[in-house]
Amino acid sequence: MHDPQELYAWEPSGLAEVDAIASRDSAGLVLLYHFDGYIDAGETGDQIVERLLDGLPRKVVARFDHDRLVDYRARRPLLTFQRDRWTAYETPKIELHLVRDATAAPFLLLAGPEPDVEWELFAAAVRQIAERLGVRLAVNFHGIPMGVPHTRPVGITPHGNRTDLMPGHRGYFDEAQVPGSAESLIEYRLAEAGRDVLGVAAHVPHYLARSAYPDAALTALEAITAATGLVLPGPTHALRTEALRTQEEIERQISEGDEELVALVRGLEHQYDAVAGAESRGNLVAEPAELPSAEELGAEFERFLAEREGEGGA
Repeated sequence: MHDPQELYAWEPSGLAEVDAIASRDSAGLVLLYHFDGYIDAGETGDQIVERLLDGLPRKVVARFDHDRLVDYRARRPLLTFQRDRWTAYETPKIELHLVRDATAAPFLLLAGPEPDVEWELFAAAVRQIAERLGVRLAVNFHGIPMGVPHTRPVGITPHGNRTDLMPGHRGYFDEAQVPGSAESLIEYRLAEAGRDVLGVAAHVPHYLARSAYPDAALTALEAITAATGLVLPGPTHALRTEALRTQEEIERQISEGDEELVALVRGLEHQYDAVAGAESRGNLVAEPAELPSAEELGAEFERFLAEREGEGGA
């Protein structure tokens, strides 16, 4: 394997600030990380990253070599053309930021497009950075599509070797094989190296998985703050406002729908409540219920999805 250092370069001023923090506090920093491009139902992770980067003071600590990691033909960066020339280019950026929460407490955020190649070297580079900067806990976050209704609280599946930081939540699968991601490989390699890592997966109704679902992002962010002690009222408030607006729009769409649509959502509610009741009784086997398919619900909500995508997920 090549040297992981080949994949990234330190930003001197950002690195110096992190080193200064480490010299004053030996507890170590929290590293949050999420990459755009893999399964992220409801744009859960993307919304969190956007709120953190837009609403909090930050400084770049390291930059990864996007020209080496990103397949441009698979995800073509945008160029702007005006009249007779190209005037702008949206350079892909995979960057590590030093961010401050509402109490000025520092933490790290690694985000950008998911690398298309050299995952092992990339994971080794992230591990190298975590060791160099004294990271005490690495946390990743995303959304997964589930057969749940939007009228019930968003569930969370924790994973990693520090699921004890999220008491009251449990896994839903004994074993499953799924297509891999750079985000998951980093979690696997960090845990393998004995470093503390936590994954937060929010459950998104599968009929809303293609559009921004702020409820999932809000629930995931609240789980992150509870596990890490970070204070993030600005991003939390912004997501809560968006969540209320989105729920109102969903309910409006349902009220304008037909009886079949209402019956489909009620079917998911019945299944959800049956499972919740079985858990409270100590019996994990719920009564059988016929669930609507993702295709049935997706067709009914097609207009809703199209409207939200047309608005840019606002």
